[in-house]
Amino acid sequence: MSARGLGSGFEALIPTENIDAFFDPTANEDRKESQLKEIKVSDIIPDEDQPRRDFKAEELQALADSIAEHGVLQPLVLTKEGNKYKIVAGERRWRASKIAGLEKVPAIIRTLDAQKRLEISIIENVQREDLNAIEIATAYAKLKNQFNLTPAEVAKKVGKSESAVINKMRLLTLPDDVKHAMVENNLAEGQIRPLIPLEPAEISAVIPKIISEGWSARKVEQYTVELKARKKAAKQAKERPADAGSDARATKLSNHLGVKVKVHTSARGSGDIVLKFKNEKEFERLCSILTA
Repeated sequence: MSARGLGSGFEALIPTENIDAFFDPTANEDRKESQLKEIKVSDIIPDEDQPRRDFKAEELQALADSIAEHGVLQPLVLTKEGNKYKIVAGERRWRASKIAGLEKVPAIIRTLDAQKRLEISIIENVQREDLNAIEIATAYAKLKNQFNLTPAEVAKKVGKSESAVINKMRLLTLPDDVKHAMVENNLAEGQIRPLIPLEPAEISAVIPKIISEGWSARKVEQYTVELKARKKAAKQAKERPADAGSDARATKLSNHLGVKVKVHTSARGSGDIVLKFKNEKEFERLCSILTA
């Protein structure tokens, strides 16, 4: 659902698109409390009390470009205010939609009372012992996405640490078939979390083994470490060390230029010559020799 792997910010770790109703423990109540409509962009107003107002122009333009191509994937959340609709969540999407030239955007319409009731319902639901990890993660993501909360704010509302909330939401970046397999086979969060940095195809390929052979969380961790090592070795295997002839030529070239020379050759015979210089003066001397 979102960018994979670890990044520098929260958005690289957790999903920001639509909540999957299959795993949403408050989906039925949400349908009762909400209306999904197409609302004119011109009829929407921002919440002036919203403290997060940092909208970088380049990021808005990138989102606008995506919206122009794919549309608004995640509806805004709005409340009615007079003849306008005030934004609860989705101001970036609204601003980017204006840049993209959209006339209407999809939006979830709730009254303030309904919004508050749903928030309370989600918080109460995450305390239930019968919810699986994906359902809990979905509830956390719903609080974040539809109530305009930071992970820290979600953590405070549900009585968990911020890292616990983020790690749980990262499960939602797994492929859909893996999320369903996790629930259907009662796989523990510890058995699945080590797989998150892997590519979707790699995760889907190993899940049957985890299920059929009853892999422990420790074995899954060991598998991911070994897989990473194999991938690194395979990458290194594409490059072979310089042969004796190349070494000799590198030494001769190094003696001629008066700098350290490294030669890297690939299995296909192509390669690179790397010249190491210490300072600007030495660089200028090299240039003079090579362009003479």
